[in-house]
Amino acid sequence: MKIMVIGATGTIGKAVAERLGKEHEVIAVGYSDGDLQVDLGSSLSIEELFEKSGPVDAVISTAGLANFGPLNDQTDADYQLALNNKLMGQVNLVRIGKDYINAGGSITLTSGILSRQPMPGSASISMVNGALESYAKAAALELENLRLNVVAPAFVKETMEMMGMDSTHGISAADTAKAYEVAVNGQMHGETLDVPDYL
Repeated sequence: MKIMVIGATGTIGKAVAERLGKEHEVIAVGYSDGDLQVDLGSSLSIEELFEKSGPVDAVISTAGLANFGPLNDQTDADYQLALNNKLMGQVNLVRIGKDYINAGGSITLTSGILSRQPMPGSASISMVNGALESYAKAAALELENLRLNVVAPAFVKETMEMMGMDSTHGISAADTAKAYEVAVNGQMHGETLDVPDYL
């Protein structure tokens, strides 16, 4: 298969690209690096990405920006970043990308466990994660010839270590990538795959 991995230079995206690259052709997409570039916050940039890539069998997004921060400190800009980038950026991948997916292909988006297991400081992130999962469930009812799913990662060990957190209960990026592989190869549609279920 020809698989586009958006966010392929990030912690999770790199692991997904490496795992799927063993058996498939992977197009690595980053913001400023990779085989192709995209700004998820710009629908025009997303259109240009697909015009350059041409038809693909699967699109995986592991990208999307949103800020942690105490509820009282979150600004309009924090909420707009989460809404415009992590939420609408990935929604626009579906809206625009569906016309470039080969029949029987798939799109896999990324939410996160914070949609259902929030923590202090996660309000804007939990908000968009939950919205992505609901969007996929509803959009799947109307999408024909392709499958749409969401992967919800738990805390990633490498990210926790970078943030100086105890990573004992984290899941490695390599293990996280397993759920994305299942989403691409499986038959599920409109579902959210919780990473711990696929270890």
